[in-house]
Amino acid sequence: MTTTNRWGLTRLLALLLALTLVAAACGGDGDGDTAADDAATGEDSGDATDVSAGDTAEGDVDTEVVEDTESVREYGGTVTVGLEAESTGLRPWEDSCSSPCYNLMVTVFDKLAEQDPDGTWIPYLAESFESNDDFTVWTVKLRDGVTFHNGEPLTSQTLVDMFAIHQTGAASTGHLSTSGLTGVEVVDDLTVDYTLSNPNSAFPAYLTRAPIGMVFEPGAAAADPEGFSVNPVGTGPFMVETRDLDNETVLVRNPDYWMSDPDGNQLPYLDSIVFRPIPDETTRLDSLLSGTVDAIQSLRQSTIRDARAAGDGIVLYEFQGNNAGGGMFNVAVPPYDDVRVRRGLITMQNQEAVIEALGGAGISLPGTQFFSPDSPWFSQAVADAYPNFDFEGGKAILQEYIDDPERSDGKAVGEPIDVQLSCPPDPSLIAAMAVSEQLWTSSELVNVTLTNFDQQTHINTALGTPPDFVGEHGIHCWRWSSEDDPSLTIGPAVAPPNPAIAEAAGVPGVVSPLNFSNWFDGDVFAASIAAVRTDVFEERKALYEQIMLKAAEDVPMYYSGHTATMIATVPEVQGLNGWHSPDGTVGIGFPNAEGRWHEVWRTDLG
Repeated sequence: MTTTNRWGLTRLLALLLALTLVAAACGGDGDGDTAADDAATGEDSGDATDVSAGDTAEGDVDTEVVEDTESVREYGGTVTVGLEAESTGLRPWEDSCSSPCYNLMVTVFDKLAEQDPDGTWIPYLAESFESNDDFTVWTVKLRDGVTFHNGEPLTSQTLVDMFAIHQTGAASTGHLSTSGLTGVEVVDDLTVDYTLSNPNSAFPAYLTRAPIGMVFEPGAAAADPEGFSVNPVGTGPFMVETRDLDNETVLVRNPDYWMSDPDGNQLPYLDSIVFRPIPDETTRLDSLLSGTVDAIQSLRQSTIRDARAAGDGIVLYEFQGNNAGGGMFNVAVPPYDDVRVRRGLITMQNQEAVIEALGGAGISLPGTQFFSPDSPWFSQAVADAYPNFDFEGGKAILQEYIDDPERSDGKAVGEPIDVQLSCPPDPSLIAAMAVSEQLWTSSELVNVTLTNFDQQTHINTALGTPPDFVGEHGIHCWRWSSEDDPSLTIGPAVAPPNPAIAEAAGVPGVVSPLNFSNWFDGDVFAASIAAVRTDVFEERKALYEQIMLKAAEDVPMYYSGHTATMIATVPEVQGLNGWHSPDGTVGIGFPNAEGRWHEVWRTDLG
């Protein structure tokens, strides 16, 4: 049985006990990003959206994916890309990877699968994948004739040896647990069986991402795990030449790359590609406008706004997908353990004002759930259920908690609640925090403390420490969801967050540190498991709607707007949009400002 991501569900909730979700944190930032992962579309060549894109549009402005069949490709040249952060590690099994890291990693490592513009899974380094009838075994056939940068051939034994390393990796062990992957066995020289502990109709989604789907040379990884981060070995279109952390990483063309374009021309076109971390948003955009770099990526609406207004010298590839900015409450600690506090604060929060403070007015659509209005997973019922801005109504809800003699924070009846709101120190996030602070403080019911930490500290504060993983946060900026299968983000976010809750729920040992809000509902957890036990889309959507409806009722998380993302380039850089999979299928574009650089070329080499 072959499956794509047009799914649905049957209610096989009795299998709830079988799932294991001991996951490694993948991270996120304030109104910020999950470490796991988002998605996008884009466009290139003469049809590409320029800086005027979206000037008169309301909300979501996506650059259409269009295949360019007219332009003449040229070999040679270098493209320098400004990233929002350094990739501290390039080991797919060990190092967490977000948007800037993915731009770099996909030049070194190929993935077993990709997505097309509709989100359907398509084979990439794999030639095919299919499941048995109950989704517990997935058979993957590799492409023939592929070699790694060090000359080693890609075989089925490669994937078996990778699995042994995955079982020890800080990043990969969580993905093994959430996917249910328990074994990889050789079928023949180019074919393996992935065996799962439980049915998982969405398993190919894991093959589109690191760490499971990103193929590395296991011999080199095992011989020198630490050195591999500086000298990684993949099958990808480029090879690392030099790596100077916090300065630049230079990659050169892989002369033996296995993939060709639809006309049979060997890829990649570029001689080299350079990645430079430029954390400051204004500096990164200025670097593009001054010609210091040829391309930049950003997940900040304010930078997209400024890039649109910058003039005619750059090309913008924009996408706004399911990734939703906002935040979460730590429901494990008072006063956030009471739904009246959470709902009261959200109802008093002016969503449109927050979006404007983030620089997203006219760019970002307001969020009500993990899915954007143009997603096939979007639910109008959830949108209708999510709290609307009503300042006086929110005060009334919060007043009920404040007047309760058994209020959870132990304060006297009538005393204001104390809350802590934290975001990373990005100027737009600080401005957004100020909006919430002013509204909540003006109610005279809330004392607000604002804090900010660098992104990694922000993530670690939310994660907490084993075995409880309660976290030290109160109200935390965060991002939710992506263009990946919903199971990759929803499943870990609703599983038991600590051993005590797992024990009480009758699922001892089933713990997800990625449930950062510490919100748990047995019916929601059961629905998340049921959602990967069939590939009928309508049934799956109904279950995810059930989960999102309960989240709209209990409000452990809140939303500002869906996160607009962008890769901007000089006009001479082409090919980011309309790239192809090996069989000629047009790919998804550039998910979450994550470019695929194997078909990029320059037009100014003559």
